[in-house]
Amino acid sequence: MDRNIIHINVADFAVAVERRLDRRLAGRPVIIAPEGAARAVVYDMSEEAYQAGVRKGMPLARAGRLCRDLVIRPPQPARYEQAMADLLRHALPYSPRIEPGDRDGHLFVDVTGTSRLFGPAVDVARRLHSQAWKELGLDPIWSLAANKLIAKVASRLVKPQGDCIVPPGGEAAFLAPLPVWLVPGIEGPDLIRLRELNLTRVHQVVGLGAARLAVALGRPAAEIDAALRGIDTSPVLAVDQAAPRVALNHTFGTDVHALPVMESRLHTLVATAGRRLRQQGRVARRLAVAADYSDGRRCVRQVRLEPPTANDLALFPAARRALHLAVSRRTRVRHLRLICDRLVFPPAQLPLFAEEGQTVLRQKRLIAAMDKIRDRFGGQAVRMGSAWTG
Repeated sequence: MDRNIIHINVADFAVAVERRLDRRLAGRPVIIAPEGAARAVVYDMSEEAYQAGVRKGMPLARAGRLCRDLVIRPPQPARYEQAMADLLRHALPYSPRIEPGDRDGHLFVDVTGTSRLFGPAVDVARRLHSQAWKELGLDPIWSLAANKLIAKVASRLVKPQGDCIVPPGGEAAFLAPLPVWLVPGIEGPDLIRLRELNLTRVHQVVGLGAARLAVALGRPAAEIDAALRGIDTSPVLAVDQAAPRVALNHTFGTDVHALPVMESRLHTLVATAGRRLRQQGRVARRLAVAADYSDGRRCVRQVRLEPPTANDLALFPAARRALHLAVSRRTRVRHLRLICDRLVFPPAQLPLFAEEGQTVLRQKRLIAAMDKIRDRFGGQAVRMGSAWTG
């Protein structure tokens, strides 16, 4: 049976929610950022601000220089959470398999096999859009395809407004003329390498075949080749199903209070977590460290990963920061737990500057080489120097 996956995507979700409450913001360049904070960065922005060069994660001061007539609104997580709950409430009658994003306006709805109850899948998609517009004041993009990957690409293609239907069996033909960066699952370093080879369109990369692509990109070539052919078998999770995550534990033989020793063990956990994320073809948007003290108390601290990543060299600084926040007492620590969650497809975003891009590419190659050694000789065959401390 062909699958029918609907992707609902409210573009620039935080801005859309703010505009719903304040109609004066319509058509104006708007960014969401904690104004007044010394190191404030852009949380979200409108299409007008994007066209002016503003990007997520950009320092607020720089965004202000790029777009002089910016309207700034502070982040309101509770509003975004309520808006996501409203979107989910409207979709629930149509399917038990609904996978919402993390307060980002994204919703995958699997309506496979429901046509006798609700009519054709395309009618359900139109109904969801109509309800979002009339009852919530939101104007989402919607797409319909046979898997999540194609549905997401279709949404990206018509952003910031519109709809797109990709018939079952037409995935490869749909992707063929598109630029490679539109396809989720391909990280920035791989995009840089493909651009160096003058391979910018999907049909050019697919024409190489997985074997020759492996020569250029190394280990992730098979996953990239499958993504570019529109192959994605990942299910839409049930509403009450726990979101996938990577969680790892380490119990010290003797309780410790020395941070370098804890960092050393944390480094080993990060290497394993990063490898598992890469094997799944996902990146994490959040990382948490839990420290269990000798007296039974537990302290958990988490940090947001921006951009989302599965690279050990980006994961470890975030994990180290979370560890230092979690270990704030003089009591010894018995157990560490590392959690990487809010897993998503790798973002298809190139670094702004060429030098930064080369650094990211070198890091990617280093991690790929280490993965190759671990595949051949075992997980402990190679480690970062800092993992040996203590």
